[in-house]
Amino acid sequence: FTLGGGTGWLDRKFGLACDNLLSAEVVTADGRIVTASESENRELFWALHGGGGNFGVVTSLTLRLYPLSNVTAGLLFWSPEQGPEILRQFRDFLEAAPDEVGGGAIYVTGPEADFVPAPLVGKLAFILVVVFAGGEEEARRVLAPMLSLGHAGGMIAEMPYADFQSMLDDPPGYRNYWSAQYLSSLPDVAVEVFCARAADMIVPSASQHVLFPGGGKAARETADWPVPWRSAPWVAHPFGLWTDPADDVRGRDWARNIVADLKPWATEHVYLNFIGDEGADRVVSGFGGEHYKRLVQVKREYDPRNVFHLNHNIPPG
Repeated sequence: FTLGGGTGWLDRKFGLACDNLLSAEVVTADGRIVTASESENRELFWALHGGGGNFGVVTSLTLRLYPLSNVTAGLLFWSPEQGPEILRQFRDFLEAAPDEVGGGAIYVTGPEADFVPAPLVGKLAFILVVVFAGGEEEARRVLAPMLSLGHAGGMIAEMPYADFQSMLDDPPGYRNYWSAQYLSSLPDVAVEVFCARAADMIVPSASQHVLFPGGGKAARETADWPVPWRSAPWVAHPFGLWTDPADDVRGRDWARNIVADLKPWATEHVYLNFIGDEGADRVVSGFGGEHYKRLVQVKREYDPRNVFHLNHNIPPG
């Protein structure tokens, strides 16, 4: 997670995981144990901020920590037909929202839960996930524009961050196909394109048709790590999870079509932790061309025989 850049619910408040990496202990391909930090093996330290597992086995990380008690989190449900209008409202709200606000717009199969309207259980539903790095009273004030949009059901509560982090975990045992498209903007027509593809998602399933916002501290960070996707204001993330092998083609096509449909608004970069094997060009786009050349040099120094290759690989050439 961290070595790939590390994006999560609180990027806007605390930055990416790799932004908070202070040092790492690494076992190299030839068996050496080295420390990578600002003062030791600096090129390796730079490469570990997004370059993944290409350079060695990282056996410990030292990370900058922040004080955080509880967060306030909510899941707000609407019918799928209401998705485009609610997403436009969410987009406009985030333009002026404080860094403490995170979340996402997601089409899901409505789960069986007390706070889910009965007509949406087992059916396609549109939800807003909202999270606020703070207490419930302040969260309700800041999130009031979203809470006043007439959601059909949902919940909002203050809880430990770890509890919220696990609420939407992908369950084990499913067939998976993921992809992503980072967007330079989200005009109304892109909202319509994104929402229209929800109809192709396998339902019922554990799949999620996701649009995550960027911005905040993660976007303002000036360190030149090999994570060029950080400045994108939005990312579409088709997160396919299904059980029947007969659905494999349908599940893959759904994800690939979302990426293709949103290409008119796409950046040239992608977060590699969000995708599988989509070819060497996509690996380069995950780092940026100039960063990739520098990463190749680090690879040649620490893993010239490409021992660590079962990843988004950077061949030493």
